[in-house]
This record gives sequence, C-alpha cells and structure tokens, in this order.
Amino acid sequence: MKMSYKIPLAFTVLSLALVGCSSKAVKVEQIKPNPLPKISASQSIAPIASYSVAATHKVDPLRLQLGVDQGRVFAADPKGEVTAYQGKQRLWQTQVSKAGISAGAVAGEGIVVVANKKGQLFALDQATGSKKWHSQLTGAVLAPSLIQAGRVITLANDGTVFAHDIATGQQVWTYNLPKIDFSMRGTAAPVAVDPRTVLVAWANSYVYVIDTVTGIPHLQRRVSINDGRSDIQRLNDIDGEPVVAGRYLISTSYQGQLTALDLASQQVIWSEDASSLRSPVIFDNKVFVTQSTGKISAHDITTGQQLWQNEQLLHRKLSNPAILGNQLVVGDLDGVLHLIDPNTGHLVGRAKTAGEVRSLRSIDQQLYVSSQKGTYSIWQNR
Repeated sequence: MKMSYKIPLAFTVLSLALVGCSSKAVKVEQIKPNPLPKISASQSIAPIASYSVAATHKVDPLRLQLGVDQGRVFAADPKGEVTAYQGKQRLWQTQVSKAGISAGAVAGEGIVVVANKKGQLFALDQATGSKKWHSQLTGAVLAPSLIQAGRVITLANDGTVFAHDIATGQQVWTYNLPKIDFSMRGTAAPVAVDPRTVLVAWANSYVYVIDTVTGIPHLQRRVSINDGRSDIQRLNDIDGEPVVAGRYLISTSYQGQLTALDLASQQVIWSEDASSLRSPVIFDNKVFVTQSTGKISAHDITTGQQLWQNEQLLHRKLSNPAILGNQLVVGDLDGVLHLIDPNTGHLVGRAKTAGEVRSLRSIDQQLYVSSQKGTYSIWQNR
C-alpha cells in the first residue's frame, strides 16, 4: 500500500537544518524571534467576549474557530464539546465526540458543523445543540467545512472532497484530488467563489473549482511552482485558504508564490515569490500576506507590485492577516495582536490575548481570534 506522509512545520525546519550532516551530534542553532519593537501606539482594540476550551498541541495545526450565525457564537472544544453562546450567556453545550474535534466550528443554514481526526463529520441543530446527523469520511479532517447552497463541503486529509445534504446528511457527491506522497500536515478549508461554486486548494499547488450542487468541476489550475531537489525542498502546499475578490483569486503556498489568478481567463496574471502557510487578505485593492519568516508585505492587486514590506516581526510565527475597520491585524506566538497601517506597513498599536494566535477572522466589524492555548476571543475597535 502506498503511504502518504504529512509532516508538521517544525519537523520540516529541523530536517532542512540536518541535510548533509554526519552521524555525529550536531547542534542546531535555533532562530530567536525578534523582540517586540517599540511603537508609539495610537490605535487600540478591545475584547468584548472570551471563551475558553482545551489547548491544542503546539505542533498540530488544528483549524478550530468560532462559528458565527444569527448573532450566536459556537465554540468547538478539542476534547469533543460544542457550546453555543449569545454574548456571554451560554445557551447549550453538547458532547459531540469522545475522539475529540479537530476542525470547525462552522455555522449556517440552521446547523453547526464540526469534524475530527477519525474522519467523523457532525451536524448539530443551532437552536438546541441536538445532533442532526453524522457521517464517516475516508480521512481525518483538519480544516473547517463550508456550508453553501444546501450542502456541507468538506475536504478530508486523503484528498477527497465530500458534499453532504445539509438537512439529511446524505452524501451527495465526492471529488477525488490527486494523491500526494509527501506534504505539510494541514489543509486549506473550502472557499466559496459564488453562491453555487466552491474552490478547493490542495498540496499539489493546484486549485479546483467545483459546482457545489452537482460536484462537476469547472476549473483546475496550478498556481505555484517549486523546483527544489529534495522532497522537503519541493514541498509546495497551499494550506491557507485562497481569497476571491471579483475576478481575482489570490493564493499563497509554502516555498512557493503569492499568485493572482484571473478567474475569467483562468490565467495567472502575476506571481511574486513568497513562502506562506497562511491565507492572504484583500483590502482597498491591496493584497496582504504574512510569510513563514515573519515578513509582512502589501501588493497591488492588479499588478502584484510590492507596496511595502515590514520585517520588524521576523520569526514570531505570525498568523494570517485580517482587516478590522481600517487596520491590518496579525497575531504572533506570544498572543500579541499587532495593528498595522495598511497604507504604510507601520505598527500603530497592539493588544494581547492568551497563547499563540492560530487564526484571525473578521466578521461584521469584529475580529474573531483563536489561540493554541484554547482561548477564543472577540475584539472590536475602541
């Protein structure tokens, strides 16, 4: 049987450091994160709610997030519980799986969806927390599903895309992505292109556009290249969700490029070298990306021209960037939320949460933060 290997980022860095070494003990120099730079803070954000769950392992890229719908917030606990809140009031709590939860929560069309490493997909009723249905998939689920057009779209770690009927849980269609022998441990979540089309990015540097209702593919296109010599040097995964803005599809890849694809012509219109496992963000005709080294850069969305680059936060394990109001926000390994002027790249403020920031989401002028220590928090501008 052919095996597929998924490796964490920490192992990749260590392996690269040891290439060509003899059997003697070798001291690997650890790169220290940049200290926090001094800034004259003029911008600030304030937490309006916080919820605590169990911590996740430091090297496991679990994609847990708060699900948000109709003014309610749904928190997934790695130990297997889902809890619903209205503000700070707890509405219900349901034990979903003794095997834990590794992806979710996603809320929409009356349900909440979570999944785990055993490939079990669960849908709960938003109002009561009761289990509506569950389904056994063919691989672990490490990224949130997408709820769209009466379907729940989920990407399993073995490369199978599943669509389930939102009401019954019946499997409607599957789409098989190419098998990958060696890749980073993590996957990008499915992304909506329009009300009836879903985009899936995969570890082979391709993106796939699929009809949500029928499962018929409309597009497959490579958006990144890598000509490394070894298996590790050739890793070119797309683990951060691509972003769709009008005609543009913007994607990042590990040891690859920041790329803009024209969805109408299906042609790459520009590409800039950048290594990132994080999703980019688009604001005011600019594309913002956090690279694996800690560099943050802004690019013109039509030409790819770099507008600015900030290297003050090198090696601080930055999260994906997000937009809150008129500010760019990134999180780091110490739980610091950095506020950045999107026009200049200057640091203009900071705030603090608990634990390494794993993901940021901006919804209705509020910032949703999840951390490795199990802290979910919601922030807004002061």
